Amino acid sequence: MATDSTLRFGAQTDELTSLLRIVNMVRTGEAATRPEIGRLTGLGRGVVTQRVDQAIEMGYLEDADLGPSSGGRAPRTLRFRSERGRIVVCALGALHIHVGIAALEGDIVDQTHRQWDIARGPDETIAAAMEMVDELLARAPEIPIWALVVGVPGPVDFASGRPVAPPIMPGWNAFDVRSLFEERFGAPVWVDNDVNLLALGEFAHRGHARTDLIYCKIGSGIGAGLLSQGKIHRGANGAAGDIGHVRVRDSVAQCRCGKIGCLEAVAGGWALIRDAEKAIAEGATGFIAEHAGDEGGLTPEIIARAAERGDALGIALIQSSARVVGETVAALVNMFNPGVIVLGGAVTSAGEVFLAEVRQRVYELSLPLATRDLVIVQSVDDKREPLRGGAELAREQLFEATFPHWFAEGHPRLDAVAQVTAAR
Repeated sequence: MATDSTLRFGAQTDELTSLLRIVNMVRTGEAATRPEIGRLTGLGRGVVTQRVDQAIEMGYLEDADLGPSSGGRAPRTLRFRSERGRIVVCALGALHIHVGIAALEGDIVDQTHRQWDIARGPDETIAAAMEMVDELLARAPEIPIWALVVGVPGPVDFASGRPVAPPIMPGWNAFDVRSLFEERFGAPVWVDNDVNLLALGEFAHRGHARTDLIYCKIGSGIGAGLLSQGKIHRGANGAAGDIGHVRVRDSVAQCRCGKIGCLEAVAGGWALIRDAEKAIAEGATGFIAEHAGDEGGLTPEIIARAAERGDALGIALIQSSARVVGETVAALVNMFNPGVIVLGGAVTSAGEVFLAEVRQRVYELSLPLATRDLVIVQSVDDKREPLRGGAELAREQLFEATFPHWFAEGHPRLDAVAQVTAAR
């Protein structure tokens, strides 16, 4: 037989569950007024009023403008107080650090950028990123951090937040990125592959439409972020989407990972620079050859720009890259049947010179059903995309994965969030 304490605990649990649901309904826009909440939840008017008052007292909700009238007095709308906390995103690239701050609804409110070589190692890189975060936080010091996301250009064990044998990140293997940021900022931290953040950024950019999306980044290296039903597919150990190390048939090119014939070693930006330098040594002339002596040397951007300008060597290099990339993307299309393929990165800035070749290979090699509604587009090429994607990841982890575990506290509790993340 149930005891009084058991009954009280059950009542408290039901109350917390309905309160949590109401906050989420307002946060996501599912309901905006008390009458709407009552209709959608089936709760009585008095209970809805009580729960909303509790949510207001806890700081999650507040009254906003009057809503449309349905014949009587216009109801007061409710809003989620997204300004109560902020999300910090550190997007570490191969040659840059991009740091931003977002409100809890995901909008980027401040950002900064710095050129940086990730090969300088984790200690220097993380110190530089933290310095950039401090600069942004100083502009609005009164708002607490609710979450921090770090993107890195390599495979990540999402549960532990540690990079796993990243080819272009010497010294980063198994480095405890999460703990350093948690200790410094006292907030929950998630670490993920940078291409996953870009995929989530494109998802947010499209208004959360087209929930089956693949983002392929063809920059210095190559990778893919796989979005299935609006969720990142990371695989058992976080290696899903690492297409840069798929074997290209008949290739004997040495890859930076140590293997032979990887897609990246044939079609990545650094491979195109290698091939361009070889062609110039053999007598090639034109736009690329003219810029080979520039400070910093050749870059994937220079090769892409050359192709756009009609340079013969640039077109040949970009189209060659696009053909083999298209073959790998076709395999992804057959396996995952996405609605959208987004191509981003320095090499794809050649525009239609690159896209047309990829589209041709994908439609040649993929099943008709898999390509019937498929759209292949170039990324919006917005430097805020990884920041927006990081904010999306933080929002997903805060409000979908862990919210019930810290909701009663009124703000994310580091230990509760860490336990849930480690268990997933």
